[in-house]
Amino acid sequence: MRVYNFSAGPSMLPEEVLKTARDEMLCYKDSGQSVMEMSHRSKEYGAIIEAAETLLRRVMNIPDNYKVLFLQGGASSQFAMVPLNLMVKNKKADFVLTGAWAKKAYKEAQRYGSCNVIASSEDKTFSYIPALDPATFSKDADYFHICLNNTIYGTKFAELPDTGDVPLVADMSSCILSEPVDVSKFGLIYAGAQKNMAPAGLTVVIIREDLVGEAQDITPTMFRYTTHVENGSMFNTPPCYCIYMLKLVLEWLEKLGGLEAMKKINEKKAALLYDYLDQSEMFHATVAPGSRSLMNIPFVTGDAELDKKFVSEATAAGFVNLKGHRSVGGMRASIYNAMPTEGVEKLVAFMKEFEKNNGKGN
Repeated sequence: MRVYNFSAGPSMLPEEVLKTARDEMLCYKDSGQSVMEMSHRSKEYGAIIEAAETLLRRVMNIPDNYKVLFLQGGASSQFAMVPLNLMVKNKKADFVLTGAWAKKAYKEAQRYGSCNVIASSEDKTFSYIPALDPATFSKDADYFHICLNNTIYGTKFAELPDTGDVPLVADMSSCILSEPVDVSKFGLIYAGAQKNMAPAGLTVVIIREDLVGEAQDITPTMFRYTTHVENGSMFNTPPCYCIYMLKLVLEWLEKLGGLEAMKKINEKKAALLYDYLDQSEMFHATVAPGSRSLMNIPFVTGDAELDKKFVSEATAAGFVNLKGHRSVGGMRASIYNAMPTEGVEKLVAFMKEFEKNNGKGN
């Protein structure tokens, strides 16, 4: 029996996608081989990676003056690649610190230039998105970095900062494909695939053409965006099977109605859980209403032992990976695209029963 997997990543994949992958595991179409076995230089695989890019461009409405790269190394490799390639004119960048990954991006970029913290929400354990004052933005920054959705703390930017001529760079690892975004507002978008796109191993980069080609001299060949643009993400062997899985996920998304349809489903799922948390006497959401993520929902009881009991009983009931990140404790339900509405409905029903059995007077 399949469980309801609320993992923050690697996360669950659509069942339809897994079934297609299963059916094509031994023989992809009439190739006589699995995608796992194909040469990345073969005609068959060339059609797969080309289809994946075409689908991603269509689903996300990516403008023609943006390059799509299929890389490796996770979003964490982008913490270095972004400054090495973009921090070249004034050796300066602005950062908003809204969680662990934003802090890591900031710390890594400090190795390559001057990094300014525009705002931070660390004072309240990253439980909100801080207000931003454009007057404090560096006019001569090479880029302005945000983590659009914060996986660990469950916050999300409701509005994008207006950075003017300074390219906006966003880590979208835990919210890409969850709703429409205006790609033209960004200079660069990067995302680890293991939450909403594909299995772990693939990193997607969407970069405006004018930001390609001026890397710092010290930049290794593999860390230059130019290397991958000029070679169509084939400078070395790409994460072939992950790209194939991304193609299947994008086909599933299109069949569903695209990102507008996906957004409505995600809003419904999130509302089910947030509405319950806001009226519950036992469970409480940890994020301020204006900053809440649709993808990652942390919550607590206020009693560490009760949290532990809940996680244990939930796991036994088939709701797995609800334990919060080790840095914050409590619980976290990650309800990415592939989590069916039914899974959230059943989780809420389980939480209500747990509260009834373990609440005051019991």
